[in-house]
Amino acid sequence: MESIYVTGAGVVSAIGVGKSETLASLRKEESGIRQMKYLPSIHRDLPVGEVQLSNEEMMQMLNVSHNPFLTRTALMGRLALREALEQADLAGDKLNEVPFISATTVGGMDRRELFYAKEKECDSVHAHALISTHNCADCTEMIADYFGQFASLSTVSTACSSATNALITGANMLRCGMAEMVVVGGAECLTMFHLNGFNTLMILDHQPCRPFDRDRAGLNLGEGAGYLVLETAASVKKRGVQPLCQLSGYGNACDAFHQTASSPEGEGAFLAMQEALALAGLQPSDIQYINAHGTGTPNNDESESFAIRRVFGDHLPPISSTKSFTGHTTSASGSIEAVFCILAIQNQFLPVNINWQTPMENGIIPVMDPHPQTEIKHVLSNAFGFGGNDSSLILSKIDA
Repeated sequence: MESIYVTGAGVVSAIGVGKSETLASLRKEESGIRQMKYLPSIHRDLPVGEVQLSNEEMMQMLNVSHNPFLTRTALMGRLALREALEQADLAGDKLNEVPFISATTVGGMDRRELFYAKEKECDSVHAHALISTHNCADCTEMIADYFGQFASLSTVSTACSSATNALITGANMLRCGMAEMVVVGGAECLTMFHLNGFNTLMILDHQPCRPFDRDRAGLNLGEGAGYLVLETAASVKKRGVQPLCQLSGYGNACDAFHQTASSPEGEGAFLAMQEALALAGLQPSDIQYINAHGTGTPNNDESESFAIRRVFGDHLPPISSTKSFTGHTTSASGSIEAVFCILAIQNQFLPVNINWQTPMENGIIPVMDPHPQTEIKHVLSNAFGFGGNDSSLILSKIDA
């Protein structure tokens, strides 16, 4: 297939606004998981990965006037997308022929919750404005409106694989000749509905999460946004831009094992990783690092360990879960962690699996040393969603 390149990337999460802050946190092994500050939840005992900015502070950074109808998801999305577009030298009229594909599941629930909290005080106009933000596509429009006219807008919502599936959708558009450039990624904010839902499933840890640890007790929810600019080789040459890396492979599978649980054999995960390797024309031995989905739940980490061993056998590359830094950013996790993988390739370091202490029985031993033993050329990143909707990406270093 024609080569697909990443020419811009932007990220916002609990460990930083922008790639520079993010890289510093990853290298210093500083987690962003802490006691909630902005989410007005009664469950104050649950640690979360919050972006350490209020909505008002993000509006100031974006130089927009105060607007109570701007969702937190859209604000984080605008910040991350601005960084990606600036790096790719895309702005204004240049976006007219560029499709925008954004992922979210929470969407604007934070504004919808504000409506319920102040329902008696809302007139019909304000009530409608708050309720209308609930739609996932409304967040995509809010993000896009800040930048001007994109060629088209699309919204992907497949739970925790959403942002990765947005990347896959964009890459397929390039392969089919539907565009020469696409902007892809996802954004997700913390909301009370979001937190309460996962709490009802009894998969939230009351301590900082411990992916792949024997004593892991669940995940911590997080929030953030990540966006990438994808281009064909022809577009890169025509525009004279410098790619960050190559998107060399990707795969998606849906084993439909259970509404919320992964299959014991990790069937969907296995198929997604196999498909990504096949598309990239790579062998498992060609992968130098795996950014695991690694949520810290007993089910996921056991299932993912099984699936990784099915693909890689006993010759496992270094593996870690960066959710120990950010919490699980659900629908945005795939694109946020893709940016982390790009940073790992560019800076030749391994994001460690912080908080890990005790090996799982038959589980993987995650990375604790950030120094790679060999050059990082190809990185595999996993994102698995409810219903067994599992996706994998392979990002590759560009040879000089």
